[in-house]
Amino acid sequence: MSDARFLLIWLLPTMALLNVGQGAARAGLWTLMSWALIAGIDAFWPGAQKSPPPAAPTDGKPPLAWLLRLYVPLQLGLMGVGLFAAAQGTVWEVACLALAVGFVTGGQGITYAHELGHSRHRGDRLLAWVLMTSVGYPQFMVEHYRGHHVRAATRDDPASARRGESLWRFLPRTVGGSFMGAWRLEAARLRQLKQGWLHSPLAWATAVNAALVLALAAWGQYAMLGFWLGQSAFAIWLLETVNYIEHYGLERQVSASGQREPFGLMHAWNADHMATNSVLANLQRHSDHHMHAWKPFPTLQALPGPQLPTGYAGCLMLAALPPLWFGLMHPRLDALRAQGLG
Repeated sequence: MSDARFLLIWLLPTMALLNVGQGAARAGLWTLMSWALIAGIDAFWPGAQKSPPPAAPTDGKPPLAWLLRLYVPLQLGLMGVGLFAAAQGTVWEVACLALAVGFVTGGQGITYAHELGHSRHRGDRLLAWVLMTSVGYPQFMVEHYRGHHVRAATRDDPASARRGESLWRFLPRTVGGSFMGAWRLEAARLRQLKQGWLHSPLAWATAVNAALVLALAAWGQYAMLGFWLGQSAFAIWLLETVNYIEHYGLERQVSASGQREPFGLMHAWNADHMATNSVLANLQRHSDHHMHAWKPFPTLQALPGPQLPTGYAGCLMLAALPPLWFGLMHPRLDALRAQGLG
């Protein structure tokens, strides 16, 4: 059964948990090796450039949702072990632990929060809030669903990268724009419902993060604080670099009156590489996700839209080197536009 590959969802956090318990240096090395292995399989393993076909749609219950729900306590346990291991660590050890845990919380935890947040079940959306709060980025839970999905691949969207914009120029624009956009959207929602900020999950999640940071600082646990902030920063970097990759240089038409062209398969970059799709819940089938946001991840289809040079694991590395990224992506954009598709 092809869906068995999604059991890999639990592999990385389980291995991270084991390696964090064995020491910071081992955990950091394991992270770099895992990242390189996934990218290498995507790029070079024969047949790994294509994932199995989508699962058949089901009525009512989303398939394999339990995999993501049970992932949540696994991540929280990993973060607890990481905090404990960092308590007496040196700066180098704290950095290694933050890398190891942030690789999981950002690469997988944010991805699964994204999927759970698209669920029609309130309990799943609560779990998504827990995951995003755990990396200090709860504004994603507002901006992504009410902002990005409306404005993706337009100049109005802070999470859509423009042609010629490097990752390092994109990052401050998307982080700042997403933060401000989330609070504006939440304020508008509360006004519409005639409710105060005590009814805002964004306000509560932000308060929880601030309280944790202040408590660690007041307690004098600066190593634990450094770990917490470090894993959050790396997780956010992974999220926003994936955002950079997903719509780079692609634009929907917007009329003079502000009417946006409907989102189509040509407005997101896709990849069907099996290793990354298996651990990231088919996130790389991104056009289908935007066109059918409520579809559960096993049922997403590989559409013939714009294709990335390799899977996300490899593209994260390529995007960090702007000349290399531009050299690979601009000919693809030019080819799409020559066909009248970009």
